[in-house]
Amino acid sequence: MGIQGLTSFIDHCGTFLTDYRFRNSKVVIDGSNIFHFLYFNSSVDQQHGGDFEDQVCKFFKALRDCGIEPYVIIDGGSDPTDKKFETLRKRAESKIDTANKLSKGLQGGRLIPTLARQVFKEVLSSLGVPFAQAIFEADQEIASLAQKWNCPVLSNDNDFYIFDIQAGFLPLSHFQWQNPSVQNYIPCKLYTTTSFCSQVNINRQLLPVFAAIAGNDYVNLNDMGVVFFNKLLKWLASFQEKQEALDNVHVLIGHGENNMDAALQALSRGIETYQIQPGCLERFFNDGEAPDPGLLPDHLRVLPDWTLLPLTNGTLPPYMIYILQRRPVIQGIQVEDHSLPSGNNTSRPIRQVFYGLLLGEGREVEEYDREGKNLTSCKVKAILPSAAQHLQLNMLNQTPYVERLEVFLETLGVSQSTLNGVPPHLGLPVAVTYYWLRHAHPRPDLPLLQALLLGLVFGELSNDSSPSCVSGFIEEEPMLERMRGLIQRPAMSPDLGVAHVFSQWNRCMRDGLDLNQLLCLPLPEPQCAWLYKGTLVHQLVDQLRGGVTPDSLLMVDPSSVQLYRAMLEAIFNSEEAETTGQPDGPSTDSGAGGRRGC
Repeated sequence: MGIQGLTSFIDHCGTFLTDYRFRNSKVVIDGSNIFHFLYFNSSVDQQHGGDFEDQVCKFFKALRDCGIEPYVIIDGGSDPTDKKFETLRKRAESKIDTANKLSKGLQGGRLIPTLARQVFKEVLSSLGVPFAQAIFEADQEIASLAQKWNCPVLSNDNDFYIFDIQAGFLPLSHFQWQNPSVQNYIPCKLYTTTSFCSQVNINRQLLPVFAAIAGNDYVNLNDMGVVFFNKLLKWLASFQEKQEALDNVHVLIGHGENNMDAALQALSRGIETYQIQPGCLERFFNDGEAPDPGLLPDHLRVLPDWTLLPLTNGTLPPYMIYILQRRPVIQGIQVEDHSLPSGNNTSRPIRQVFYGLLLGEGREVEEYDREGKNLTSCKVKAILPSAAQHLQLNMLNQTPYVERLEVFLETLGVSQSTLNGVPPHLGLPVAVTYYWLRHAHPRPDLPLLQALLLGLVFGELSNDSSPSCVSGFIEEEPMLERMRGLIQRPAMSPDLGVAHVFSQWNRCMRDGLDLNQLLCLPLPEPQCAWLYKGTLVHQLVDQLRGGVTPDSLLMVDPSSVQLYRAMLEAIFNSEEAETTGQPDGPSTDSGAGGRRGC
């Protein structure tokens, strides 16, 4: 949520934050907040979908070096009201403008790539950082866990200035994690409600009243700045009890009985938001157990019991909750050609199956997406492929593996035999890439396909823990150095045609991952951090269109060439099996003979 102007007020006054040496402690981290903070403070190439996993690794290493035990809670987004949706809708409209500027090579605004959230969770897993995806409201879960463990919260969300957390709140904007002391502590600022209320001379139980009034549209204090907050705090200082303040709030609200009733109801809801409730994540972190289904609020009773643990451990997409509640969903906004239809349209058939498994065939989901430079909505019908007609959501986790795999492959139009020559953990990316070739518009040309596959090879061989290293694909440093050199080149202005087609591939991958998760992983889940590096693939397209061959980029290394050709052959074999001369395949100016040198 957040309270407009509160962060500036706290910083301006200067006395509410104290210098603190943070070390040897647990800390509960607002995952969605740190995810955005690290991405936008890592100088990533937003125009080409920059990656930031190195920044995430450095941050958590700095914590571990100071004896800090992080526990990350990521927002699952299950707010039962329309307030959060309205905020998300307005953000999406702003992102359309940002994406349009970035597509023209202009700076300004912030945009998160399609796969970045998945990459963040994967990096946390690889580092052994405990994390959970909140099914309830994340702020409440964060505050509850911090209070239970008597440790601080790390975030930039100013709502944590209001929650009465005994160990306090560490604002990210003052958290100097990149400059840890030689004494192994992180210099930062600490805020406590005890210190704040003592300085402004108000009862601590009035803090939620302060926040509710400050964030309420009915209040007549117009200047949302230092004067506003000082005036409000001075008024609250004359009361001792919460109810006493509410009985006198009419002084701040315009005349009219109806207006007063609505204002008091809104204030009561706002105050309740800041009352720390018992959470459900302590037993997950301690014992790996899912939330108790009996403790779910009414709006979450739509979730089958089997989904609670994978939702909490981050292996089910949280937006499925909105689908089950029959609420609208907002599609991601990316850098692409805004004169063309949204890249999200390409993967809509995959989402339709996702919706069908959740709701049943024939139901409709309202999707919000970009149309030109405007955000519009449309109804999308849920469908089920023939292999899924008899499946039931409540029993999906007990459906035989072969049946779940058949549903996934039928949705993407790929046969099992097609993937036989591909390393198992790359089966999903190859299947998605084949689907993308058949559905993307404009039709991808051969260099676009080659660049994607070369990017996959780079991701595989550049990671020492890659499963392919075990199965015989050995890292070859000269090839990797050449690829890294392309990543480190100065960023080009985005080629809109290339950006648009790769935006479609990213969304196909995102929706393919979601469907695979809902089907309880019939294909191994790939490491998204290795799949797509935007700067690299854009540079590779430029090289390939300039006459450079894939073999020369791979430096004729047997292991990398073998992996590249295995994926390429699987895609072309699928195409030939579908129909000879498939019109939706990759276009190439070199004719049929061009394939031999792919």
